[in-house]
Amino acid sequence: MPRLFDFAQMSEAEKTAVLERARDHYRKDVDAESRWLALAEKDEQGTRHPLVFVVLDELNKYAPRDGWSPIKEVVLDIAERGRSLGVILIGAQQTASEVERRVVANASYRIVGRLDTAEAQRGEYGFLTEAARARASLLKPGSMFVHQPEIPVPLLLQFPFPSWATRKEEVVEEAGVPKGFRR
Repeated sequence: MPRLFDFAQMSEAEKTAVLERARDHYRKDVDAESRWLALAEKDEQGTRHPLVFVVLDELNKYAPRDGWSPIKEVVLDIAERGRSLGVILIGAQQTASEVERRVVANASYRIVGRLDTAEAQRGEYGFLTEAARARASLLKPGSMFVHQPEIPVPLLLQFPFPSWATRKEEVVEEAGVPKGFRR
């Protein structure tokens, strides 16, 4: 059963408790050797533990590059060791340069939408080719570069524009039913 927590409504202590619980999900009453054996058995049998996904929007608030956050150490721990524990961190941020370097460095998948030209030249975007960095400043909504470990170059993806209205101002007032059609 999925559980969702809205951090915007939580105190700092509550945020810390929720993230620590997610991080410790597979550690409870299990020492490192037992956990290693369990992972080896999981691989051998081809089974999967249920995964825990931690999704954080505005990641720079929780793991800022400069400064302090009450849950920064927990986010770092999840980023650095979470995958081996079945805890997956999905972070979203407008500018990766504002997020703690160790969190960005541990990202397996990187998705980049439209970027400011200066931001695109930062080291965090070193996985992009020079041409992709230049193109990133021109991307239209729905277009993005995806970098993942299996393919050595970033892929340009485009999500199709939805065929229905997604905002109230996109709704066209009914013009009537054309002849020959039924309501």
